[in-house]
Amino acid sequence: MASSSSSLQPSQLLPTESQMQAIYGKFEHMEIGKQIGKGQFSEVFRALNNVNGEMVAMKKIQLHVMKDKKAREDCLKEIDLLRQLNHENVIKYYASYIVDKDLYIVLELADAGDLSKLIRQFKKNHRLLPERTIWKYFVQICRALAYMHSKRVMHRDLKPANVFLTKMGVVKLGDLGLGRFFSTQTYNAHSVVGTPYYMSPERMNSGGYNFKSDIWSIGCLLYEMAALQSPFFGVKINIFALIRKIDRCEYPPIPSDIYSAQMRSLISNCICNDSTKRMDAQQVAMVAEQMHAYFTQQHQQHHVRRQQQTPQSGK
Repeated sequence: MASSSSSLQPSQLLPTESQMQAIYGKFEHMEIGKQIGKGQFSEVFRALNNVNGEMVAMKKIQLHVMKDKKAREDCLKEIDLLRQLNHENVIKYYASYIVDKDLYIVLELADAGDLSKLIRQFKKNHRLLPERTIWKYFVQICRALAYMHSKRVMHRDLKPANVFLTKMGVVKLGDLGLGRFFSTQTYNAHSVVGTPYYMSPERMNSGGYNFKSDIWSIGCLLYEMAALQSPFFGVKINIFALIRKIDRCEYPPIPSDIYSAQMRSLISNCICNDSTKRMDAQQVAMVAEQMHAYFTQQHQQHHVRRQQQTPQSGK
């Protein structure tokens, strides 16, 4: 879910929460279209805001079917998280309201699907993502995560399906429903949530964990962009075998003849069963920035050389 192609950002157009509420905060302003996503208690629809003509994402959360009080609290916690975050690479919160015991959250719309869809397309066509493309997307994911961690927010469910894309190539980190806000005094949490393939050993074993668990997950995400599958994927693998593979960091290496040593090194640092040895989000982002800059420069130099070698017409 992400922004439209307008040159003005929503944050520029709508600087105050009261203005946000005036334009996005009424259910009757929204013309709900087709479903674009579905979860256990929620559905996501494309919707048209009839006030300003903007396409948005409308997340409908069925509060009435949630028997569990904690699940309801998590839904309301998601709104609090979204209100606090304001970054180009994080899905923007616009407004929320309750209609007929359903909670609606109005969000930025990503108009080009998500990273899992992109990976599936490359896998279907038997093609690998070029390393330059991987760093182009990964550096934006890192910027989003470093920003979230600086705000004491942990994502807790980083995976390709939660990394949304725009047609302009902008990455938007979304689905913060499992996020948890950490006060500056809180370093560990003990609740187990998240997608098993991307879950760190400390979380799998129900031990304490902190922001470094997101680093494990972002390492798995980088690996999957290169290998086109999770490092711990296995056909018909059971949860016990998966936990054992994760505990032992058993995964096939990405091809060394195609991808850089720096990528392999970053993956092995993130996917490390000792969380104290993993980089933090700022450090991972720094490596990603350097690699993105390097591959961008290489591409530009290659483009210049090709232009110089092309015979000029009319001579």
